[in-house]
Amino acid sequence: MALNDLLPSGYIDAHHHVWAPDTRGDEIGYGWLRDIGAPKPFGDPTPIQRDYLMEEFLAEAEVAPRASVHVQTDGALPDPVAETAFVQAEADRCDHTVRIVGLADLSAGDLAETLARHGAYNGFCGVRQIVGRLAHRPDLTFAPRDFMAENQWREGLKRLEGDGLTFDLQMYPEQAEQALEALSATPALRVIIDHALCPYDQRAEGYELWNKAVGMLAARPNTWIKLSGWGMYDSGWDRFGVEAIQPYVDDIMLSFGADRVMWGSNYPVEKLAKRYQACIEEIAGGILSEQHDAVFLLSAATAYGVKLT
Repeated sequence: MALNDLLPSGYIDAHHHVWAPDTRGDEIGYGWLRDIGAPKPFGDPTPIQRDYLMEEFLAEAEVAPRASVHVQTDGALPDPVAETAFVQAEADRCDHTVRIVGLADLSAGDLAETLARHGAYNGFCGVRQIVGRLAHRPDLTFAPRDFMAENQWREGLKRLEGDGLTFDLQMYPEQAEQALEALSATPALRVIIDHALCPYDQRAEGYELWNKAVGMLAARPNTWIKLSGWGMYDSGWDRFGVEAIQPYVDDIMLSFGADRVMWGSNYPVEKLAKRYQACIEEIAGGILSEQHDAVFLLSAATAYGVKLT
């Protein structure tokens, strides 16, 4: 089926990246993208450790997204605002509507200044600082320390809430209870859970833990979740498509409801596993057609404040 027929209202890609380690690396940083071949939690990144600009992203599918959400790329950038400036310039050059989730250290003394500098760019809407850590799986750990245990970091969440910004929460199911406790003082903060809550353990006990965590997080108001990142954790996604992840999709839809679920490509990281348009088609095939507008368009527009024209 043609993409226009599958999604006649169009779609928002709620999670993607553009980057330029080859031509802008000295200016922006991109440490992991310039460390060619070094293993990452999602595998060998070598094929994507190159410039990936807005034109290439917008040409991935037969119909480009009406808008998109760019999520920060590297947790160790020397000046994360340089990435926001780059992404905004890329979007403006291509006449594309983008919302930008930038990097900021929520525990830093200059957080207010960093957020103000990000805010000089029209697309900036929120922050992601990855908190994902697993004591028993250092190979899957992103965060250098336990951010959520730090009082100063939690104070940073209050700053985001007060400024009307969003927070992208990337973590593992084992961290759900701690996350809810950390978020308890910021009930109005719009939180978007990345990558389907990272279901890295597909054993029965892992699935049970993940399912319980999804239910706990869904009970928090002002919380959304992304159907994204499947190739990072599910080896069956590239070979078997939505059948490999259907139980996870079903549980997310049941717990959150279509109006709090959004689709994201996680490109170009997901490019290691699957074609862009296949990511759309297979997720669309796993949910009811009457849910398509919510999942592929309206949920992201609501959570991130995308003005659709």
